[in-house]
Amino acid sequence: MERDLTIREGVKFAGIRAGAMHGVGAVRMARGFARMLSGMARAWFILGEFRPDVVFLTGGFVGVPVSVAAWLRRIPVVVYLPDIEPGLALKAMARLAKKVATTTDASARFIRRAKMVVTGYPVRQGFYATTRETARARLGIRPSEKVLLVVGGSKGALSINRAVTGNLSQLLADEDLRLIHVAGRRDWAEVRAAREKLPAQQRERYMAYEYLHEEMADAMTAADLAVSRSGASTLGEMPFVGLPAILVPYPYAWRYQKVNAQYLVDRGAAVILEDARLADELPGEVQRLLNDPQRLAGMRRALLAMGGRDGARDIARLLLSVGTGAQVMT
Repeated sequence: MERDLTIREGVKFAGIRAGAMHGVGAVRMARGFARMLSGMARAWFILGEFRPDVVFLTGGFVGVPVSVAAWLRRIPVVVYLPDIEPGLALKAMARLAKKVATTTDASARFIRRAKMVVTGYPVRQGFYATTRETARARLGIRPSEKVLLVVGGSKGALSINRAVTGNLSQLLADEDLRLIHVAGRRDWAEVRAAREKLPAQQRERYMAYEYLHEEMADAMTAADLAVSRSGASTLGEMPFVGLPAILVPYPYAWRYQKVNAQYLVDRGAAVILEDARLADELPGEVQRLLNDPQRLAGMRRALLAMGGRDGARDIARLLLSVGTGAQVMT
């Protein structure tokens, strides 16, 4: 997936091998270790050929062999922690990094203050180029309509997608509601089939997509409420546009999604709905929030008050300062 997105932006892509080594059996751990060694050798070669002034890394075990190869070549590393709490791979990379950029200062519990630089989340340029009015006009949504955005993720979130398709009649019972559903590639055929079974009037208000690229900024800006997992983008893009959310942390991953969601809940900016209760409780929770404009307005104010609108610029400045050896921003 990352390769396709990188090539789409016109950036050269070079892949390396890596493997998970935590929370897996002995056989997979051995395979993961072998892949890490292979990836380290490949990363060593790529870095020697490219000769960068600084290496920028974020998330996942694929970055570990790159960070080790960069450390061995004496190339400074900057790691970006998009979530509040780092996973084991990012913790390992942070130990070898010169600086660690973070989305919020809440990460100070996990990252040494001497290394940590709060930059905020790097929001895509498209979010700066739209407004609620222009976003709704582009999507063909009337100003008076309520808009619910459901995001299943780039690959799909099966429980979220099925909670929506299983409750379409209830969700679309309000004739002033427009439902934008980004289902992801894995579940797209099932979601599309559910849409085709709807009555014509409801089908028109159910805007289902496999994936959105640049249009995602318009979808988020146009929406009154979102339903999504609580990955790192919820800490950046939702505060940027002031989009209240029902967050459904992924229950089978490390606890970072729960930590992200709780951070927003503690600030009055979101509510949490557990994955196991999603199918039964989603319609009622959506209706309660959409029919309570005062609460939504308060959540929106709380999100906008978080600031952090210059994450991409501040990360770029940090990379330049580390790469040139100039005074590092603090």
